[in-house]
Amino acid sequence: MRVHDTARRGTAIWLVVLALAQTAALIAVWRIALHTELGQWLDTVALTGNRIGQDRIDGPVNYILNVMSVAALLAATAVIGFIALIRGHVAFAVTATLLIVGANLTTQALKYSLARPDFGIDPQRVFAGNSLPSGHATVAASFAVALVFVLPPRVRLLGALLGTGYAAAVGVATLSAGWHRPSDAIAAYLVVGVWAALGGLALLFMQRERAGAVPGDAHRLAAGLLGAAGLLAVVAGGLALAWLADGPRIAPDELGRRPLFAGYAGGAAGIAGTMGIVMALVLVSAHRLIPGHRPIPAHRPIPRNGG
Repeated sequence: MRVHDTARRGTAIWLVVLALAQTAALIAVWRIALHTELGQWLDTVALTGNRIGQDRIDGPVNYILNVMSVAALLAATAVIGFIALIRGHVAFAVTATLLIVGANLTTQALKYSLARPDFGIDPQRVFAGNSLPSGHATVAASFAVALVFVLPPRVRLLGALLGTGYAAAVGVATLSAGWHRPSDAIAAYLVVGVWAALGGLALLFMQRERAGAVPGDAHRLAAGLLGAAGLLAVVAGGLALAWLADGPRIAPDELGRRPLFAGYAGGAAGIAGTMGIVMALVLVSAHRLIPGHRPIPAHRPIPRNGG
């Protein structure tokens, strides 16, 4: 029992660290993207660069974004809850619902409470106000992560990979359509990451002593590769934006094709990479939060002499 309690404490500490780290990253994105001139300029350059090749991807982008709605969110929540319930895990259904509802309410609260100072960088959108975090990206990412919470171990990895691709595609699509800046989608994924850690803590508490981690259910290699790929994408995006920041800081509409493409590609890489990192952290923790239940052996009476 002592070993089990120690493992539970270690998992709880890990989840608290994840929640705090992703909250700190979210605050950093908010401060840099909204409250610095450089951050706003880079965001606007990336958003302006979406016009490169827009005609060729306009159809798929619109299709991806048009299926995102309140009705779709409710339907996805119901499907995820149903999967958890048919597996006989009420705690999983509660946790998944908490994650989806909490992340999306947090995004809406932040979007309407945060202010975006006007530095004169994006006069065309100044009256639109703040758009961070992205609601569409939050819906997609919360659905993807919640699905991982309720899937059985044998298909969890497939669900995580498909969910990562889907959520990343939605985030990039919001940039391609001109709906959101890169920081909006990145902030949305971090909101979901925080709620995934909080949901994990809730699940850890609800399960109590009924389950133990099953090492065979861990996808450490896949999670490591996914996290490494996400980190490489974030670094590549950062390098593209750093190269852009070293150039002349003129109005985004006056920039040439090359810097606009660097901003757009760098922003898209940052979006996809962040989602990969968030999902990798969920996947590497999942086997401790959603373990296979081991049967409790019945206590057989100690045989007496002669019987």
